Amino acid sequence: MDDVLEVVDVVADSGFEGVITWVLRLVGLLVLLGGLGLWLLTEMGLLWLPAVLILVGVVLLVVPSVLLLLAEFA
Repeated sequence: MDDVLEVVDVVADSGFEGVITWVLRLVGLLVLLGGLGLWLLTEMGLLWLPAVLILVGVVLLVVPSVLLLLAEFA
């Protein structure tokens, strides 16, 4: 966890935290929509892949703001 906070601190110091945050959110939104599309629009018998994609998408949408908040407190 310390390594992740160190990387976030370096990104915050470089001034690109806004760009990195929005790129991660965009990737998270695309992964979330891909998981929803697999779940709703196909006849997949195995629902693990759409569930994992939806979970990863939600995590990528939430984590950048939480990491930057933790980096400010650290």
